[in-house]
Amino acid sequence: MPSTFFGLNIAASGLRSANAALNTTANNIANANTDSYSRQKVEQQASDALRVFTTYGCAGAGVDTLSIERIRDEFYDNKYRQNETLLGQVTQRNYFNELIEQYLKDDGTTGFSSLFSGMQSALQDVMKAAGTTEAKATFVSSLSQITDYFNHISDSLQQLQNDINQEIKMDCDTVNSIAQQICSLNEQINTIEMQGSKANALRDQRDELIDKLSKIVDVECKETKIVDSNNPERETGATRLIVYIAGGQQLLDTYSYRKLVCIARSKAENVNQSDLVGLYDIKWAPANFKEGDDTSRLDNFRLDNKLMGGELEGLIDMRDGNNNFYFNGDVVTSRKDPETGETTVQIKVTAPDLMDMTKCTLPHTGKMEVASKIYEFTNWEYDGGDIYTFTLTAESTKSTTPPTGRTAKVGTNFDYQGIPYYMQQVNEWIRKFSSRVNEIMSSGYTSDSLDGSYILTGTSDMDSSAQYSYPQLTTLSNNKGYYEVTAANFIVTRELQANADLLATKMDVTEGESEYKNIQALNDFFNKEDLFRGATSGEFLDKVLGDIALNTSNSGTLEKTYTALEKTIKNQRLSVMGVDQDEEASALVQYEHTYTLNSKMVNTLTKIYDRLILETGV
Repeated sequence: MPSTFFGLNIAASGLRSANAALNTTANNIANANTDSYSRQKVEQQASDALRVFTTYGCAGAGVDTLSIERIRDEFYDNKYRQNETLLGQVTQRNYFNELIEQYLKDDGTTGFSSLFSGMQSALQDVMKAAGTTEAKATFVSSLSQITDYFNHISDSLQQLQNDINQEIKMDCDTVNSIAQQICSLNEQINTIEMQGSKANALRDQRDELIDKLSKIVDVECKETKIVDSNNPERETGATRLIVYIAGGQQLLDTYSYRKLVCIARSKAENVNQSDLVGLYDIKWAPANFKEGDDTSRLDNFRLDNKLMGGELEGLIDMRDGNNNFYFNGDVVTSRKDPETGETTVQIKVTAPDLMDMTKCTLPHTGKMEVASKIYEFTNWEYDGGDIYTFTLTAESTKSTTPPTGRTAKVGTNFDYQGIPYYMQQVNEWIRKFSSRVNEIMSSGYTSDSLDGSYILTGTSDMDSSAQYSYPQLTTLSNNKGYYEVTAANFIVTRELQANADLLATKMDVTEGESEYKNIQALNDFFNKEDLFRGATSGEFLDKVLGDIALNTSNSGTLEKTYTALEKTIKNQRLSVMGVDQDEEASALVQYEHTYTLNSKMVNTLTKIYDRLILETGV
């Protein structure tokens, strides 16, 4: 049976509930403009009724204030993060595509098309006055401007690759920092919630960090309640949060996390011939890993992971994107030299592009993957058909050698046109152009009836003052052709730069110095022969610009689409978790009336108890 003061206890519970609701409303109003704040609401329910053993059975016992809960919708949270992942990826692609487009665009003065037109005009002047040194010198100068242009493109793309590389490291550092902060928040949240309270503000901070993480990389969270090991039916109040990134790879588990560590490649570890030295590979490391620790046993964070998502995938696409062109083939033979310990591996390729040295992107030295094992190679040769022969180091083949019949690859396929793709396109044009120009020039004669010589070459990587000779570029012994000539080392031969009269203008040695049929053949090549992707030499830029313009357009369109979706989903999410000032004002009036009514109830009951106690002598 309830006590005499039963009604007063009921009114008091109403006061406590209304007071909690008023305080929560005040907190909501105060944080109306706070980013990532989740609107809060008091959860309450009627107290258990008491049996009073009367004809009406049970009497209500007031209200219980259970908790103050955040108002969020997990569906909208997931949708927002998924969109952030896609937006982060296309934003990075679009930004760097626009930069590449700016590097390649012709400004009417220093662009490729302008320079090539100037060179053709200078060639016309040579045909008009084949015997004059001035006309030939002007042509040589215009040709040097072409080689300088490609040198500049190579420098610009490598600098851009370096910028992207540093962005990748910054993103990895940000992921590590966020993981550490989330683990720290998990500890604070569990400490509070194991005591029966709700750590709403801390949970808001944690969700904000996960939102930021989702723009860098794909994120998936799984939170479960922790039960008492001695009594599985009792919940402790603590929770276990596991965060997965990049398609299901575990980043953290409640209080412990893993780091993404960037390891710079050495020159002998480059994946592509024209890659900048020092590009980062990414590995998983424990939280206590520090710079200088051994990295040989760390697990790889695969850069070709199609589920990576976010800014990180966008950056890797631009830094490493090769449009699916990479070296791969089947191991035919694998022989180890017992004296040197080196292993010679023959690999058969089937892709037509891998049988064309003008398209080759293999570095001089690097790493090869066979059957999930990594081997280092110090040299490779090509037989001119479908067989490549690699020399592997004794150290990398100490425990095992590549098995025959298995696929070998250098690098991996990235289904995007990034910097390696554009460098490969530029190098292909340079090699084909140089080969054909040198072929024409070496078959002719100078105006002084001397044998013609090659005029385009590259400087040696080992000695920048040395240049490749014509026999080195054309010998059949190595079958590599112009592989050594790239945009980075492309030059007009120093002999021609020093003496323009070495230009082979004549086709017939018996003709006079004004004969220019060899120059006519060169001009016909420029204007009529298909050299690159079904186009003439001067149309090179149209082809490459078409690629980058399409990529820029696609990434720009997607960025606008996902930005619009971000606003839409954000508004939908805010409609649930955001603070509506009109709604809070209405709640304020409601809870004020509730508080006032409960206060009046207490005042009424007080008068009743006064009359009961003082005037009836109870």
